[in-house]
This record gives sequence, structure tokens and C-alpha cells, in this order.
Amino acid sequence: MIRRRIIGGLLLTGIGAMVLARDSKRPVKPKDGTGSEESQDDASPTLRRESEMTMPDPDQPANGAHPRSVPDLWAGSDGSDGSDGSDGSDAAQAPGTGPVLDPGRFVPPTAPPTVLSRRQKVAILLGLGALAFGLVEAPIITIIAVNAFLMVLYIACNSMKVFLISRALNEPCKVTVDAAHNRIPDDELPIYTILLPVYREADMLGQLVHGIRALDYPEDRLDVKLLLEEDDLETRVAAANIDLPDCFDVLVVPAVGPTGKPRACNHGLAKARGEYLVIYDAEDRPEADQLRKSILAFKDASPDVVCLQAQLNYFNRTRNLLTRWFTAEYSVWFDQLLPGLQAMNVVIPLGGTSNHFITARLREIGGWNAFNVTEDADLGVRIFLRGWQTAILDTTTYEEATSRYPNWIRQRSRWVKGYMQTYLYHMRHPFRLVGQMSPKAFVAFQLFFGAGTLCLLLNPLFWVLTIVWFASHLHLIHTAFTGPVFYMALIALFIGNAACVLSMVSGCFGRRNYEDVKYAFLVPVYWVLMSVAAWKALVQLFYKPMYWEKTVHGFCLYEGQGDEGLQLVGSGAGATS
Repeated sequence: MIRRRIIGGLLLTGIGAMVLARDSKRPVKPKDGTGSEESQDDASPTLRRESEMTMPDPDQPANGAHPRSVPDLWAGSDGSDGSDGSDGSDAAQAPGTGPVLDPGRFVPPTAPPTVLSRRQKVAILLGLGALAFGLVEAPIITIIAVNAFLMVLYIACNSMKVFLISRALNEPCKVTVDAAHNRIPDDELPIYTILLPVYREADMLGQLVHGIRALDYPEDRLDVKLLLEEDDLETRVAAANIDLPDCFDVLVVPAVGPTGKPRACNHGLAKARGEYLVIYDAEDRPEADQLRKSILAFKDASPDVVCLQAQLNYFNRTRNLLTRWFTAEYSVWFDQLLPGLQAMNVVIPLGGTSNHFITARLREIGGWNAFNVTEDADLGVRIFLRGWQTAILDTTTYEEATSRYPNWIRQRSRWVKGYMQTYLYHMRHPFRLVGQMSPKAFVAFQLFFGAGTLCLLLNPLFWVLTIVWFASHLHLIHTAFTGPVFYMALIALFIGNAACVLSMVSGCFGRRNYEDVKYAFLVPVYWVLMSVAAWKALVQLFYKPMYWEKTVHGFCLYEGQGDEGLQLVGSGAGATS
């Protein structure tokens, strides 16, 4: 009887999945008033000429829209939020190259974007229904099966990280150029646009200007856009009273669309004059020759490389235990994991700063997603789907590591929420995504964006189960980890955790921060903070998904880099970004 009920539940779930698959192929009636119908998946819209794929003039309304409108990259071409299953990602698509976003969609959203599409909601409900059915009819089998699946997920996620680190260490693939021996004459350098989105950071403007002046690049070839928000009167007044170089152009971003960094960057992109473009945050200190290295790298790279991600690290590493952990994590991420992804030729999530772009290509893909709080990660996915590539540039930008725990939670929760947004949005059409990416890239996307985030949420559950087991030897826990599941759990617990700790050690060694190795062995405490931030992100995802959690900067100020290395001066009052 139990077996029959399980089979019946599985059949019911399968029928629901087939209904969803059938609905995804239903013809969609276009909103252009033509009255014709065509399948959204099979449509072959006419491609715009490359000369037409440009950002509209922000001073001229497009299609009757507000002149300062931001791109509605989450909504469909008809202004829908995708709740009907469409994601609007097929406005223009070349066979085999993935979606090209239509630059005509620079209009304010007509409706708030939804976190989940209708099909995703139904699929989740079907999954929960099947789980509930299994727990009622065959609880032990269901618990063992779910536990085994989660153990496989942990092992796969950790194995991929180890593989990426090994690949990066054994097969260096970062783009390395010698800007000193291949120095381009100043009069042959192209115009380079620098976007500086600043919000409530009046105290850091002087430091910001000093950092831009320190770049080894002639000022008459720089196009620096200082992007200020309309409601940030304090910073606007400070900018008006400071002696800015002639290459600076102060732009006030109109309060149209979602508040946040991507909106400001899109406004700056519309005004950019440079052949190349880079983003820096207020506290950033890029190496002096970074722009020259970027130009040389682009000239030597494949035409498909449209973005170079500089490595990021921290100048206040020794501030406290939190900054040492944060620096080790960043060292692994930018020096090893991202180069490993590059070697695999899969999606590379961009960092929030020091992204160097070919400006025309950035405009062609539509700029930044104003409705994603990690617009950088989303842009990295869209670059890959377009058929282009991102490469890691062997140069470092130093930032200020968050040194206070509540501030770190705010920052990390926004990052995790953005990864959730990116994953859920691009997974609205999973079968289509496989075709656009390739199976290898799809699996990497699942593990890096999906499983990596899910593990942060699941960690507290297994920590509690471990504590309860040692405290009470509860029989149910023993049953859940029976047979092969027990050995998989041992692999995930000991080998997986050891691999994660050793990866942090590898990050310390890679940056020659040998004194931080001993702190890397305390990193399980750091994982607790990650899970706290992940659960906060999950809650925020559903009740304020576009809320931009501010990060306070200015507690550690950068003085410079000399023979003594990076130095810190005093403790700033703090500014948000």
C-alpha cells in the first residue's frame, strides 16, 4: 500500500511537471498590436545592426519614456515582471550566441519585479507537496533520500571549489601584461572613462580624488564621472567645495527607478566618452598602472573578451580578526576561484569594482540590471550568455575590508541576496539556459550560484543536528545517516571542511600573508557569520528584494604604499556606499 501511494505521488508530480513544460511552449501573443502570435521560445526576431546597439541619449526621451529612465532588465519587453513565465530575455537573439538585451527597454518598470515566476512558484509547490506526501507515507525513506541528496550537494560544491583552486594553481590563466616594458606613449592612449558612484561619502571625497590622481594615466585622456545621488545633499555640497581635477565631470543621478549603484552606473554609462570604462568605489586604491595594463590586455586578448576583472584585496588586513578572515577569503576568490572559472570557460561573477569594459560592448548588452543588488554578478552571467568572455587581469585594487561585525552582516546579506536574485532570474527557463550555456557551464552555474548559496542556509541545520546527536544520540538522527549516507556525511564533514579551511590557508600563502595562516584555522566561526547573513538575505528577498543594504566605510583610511607597505591612518567617522 505504501509503495502504491508513493508511486501515485510521483506520478502526480510528473503530470504537474509536464503541464508546466507544455505551458512554457504555449504561443505568446505579442503586445505590438499586430494580432499575430508566435512561440516565445521559437521566435527569431530581427537583430539590430551593431551601429544601432547604443545607449540612448539621456537627454532625449525614448518611446515616450522619462529621459532619465533606467533599464528594466527584469521586466519583459511589454513591461511585465515575468510572472507569466516570460523573462523578456529574447528581445534580440543570434543563433548560438545567447540573448542580446534590447537597448530600447530603457524605461522605468511598469510593475515591481517578482522574485519567482509563476512556473517557479508552481514547481516549488509541487516539490513541497511531494516532500510532504513522502514524509506522511514513508517518512524514513524520504528523510534518508533528502539527506543523501544534500550530502551529494555538499560534496559536489566543495569538490568544485577544490578543482577550481587546483586548476588555477597548476594552470595559471590570469591575463598578465608588462606595462613598464610595453609602455604606450601618452598621446596614443585612448580616452578612458572612470565611473565613481558615491553615496553619503562626503568624508571620503578627498581620498577618492587622491587615488585617481595617483593613476599613471594622463588627465587629458581621462573621463571621470563622479556620480552623486539627487538626495545626497551632503556629498553634493562637499563635491562643490573640493578642488576637482579638470577630468572630473560631476553628474547628479535623477531619482528615477530603484535606488542603488547600478542606477548610477547606467546614468554614467550613458554619458561616457571613453573607448574603455572602469568602475571604482570611493575607498578603492588601484595599482597605478592598472589602466595601462587593461589597454594592453584588451589589445592582446580575443575579440570575445569584453571585460577584464582586476583582482581585489584589502589594505586594512591587520585591523582585526574579521578583516584577516575577509582578506583570506578575497584572496581565494579573486586569485584562485575566479581564475579557475576562467580556465573552465564558464560564467564568471564580476566583483563590484575594478571591472574594465569595452564601452561599446557594455552599451550593447544594456548596462547594469538596476533591479539586482549584485548587479555585477548578474552582468557576468549576461556577458557569458551573449557569447562573450570575462578574463581576470593580474593587477590588484585595494579596498577597505569591513571591520565591524554588524556592518559585515549588512554587506554580506546584500551580496547573498543578489546571488539569489541572479540565480532565480536566470533559472526561469532552465532548459533554455542549458542550451545557451552548455551542460558544463550549466552545472558550474548550479554549484557556484545555487548550491553555494543553499549550503550557507543549510549549515546551521546540520550544526544543530551534530550537537543534538552528541548530546542525546537521538535515534531519528542515527536513522537519517544510515548506511552510505553516513559515509557521505563523513566525507562532507571532515574532508569537505578540511578542504575549505585549507583553501583559506592557500589564500594566505598566495598573498604571502603568512602570519594569517593560524587565523585561517578559526574560519568555522566565519562560516557562522556567513549563515547569519544568508538567512537575513533570504528573509529580505521576499519582503524587500531591491533594498540596497548600505555598507559603512571610512573606519580605516588609506595613506599610501611605500617601502613599509600599506599604511593606515586614524579611524574615519564612516561613510556609506
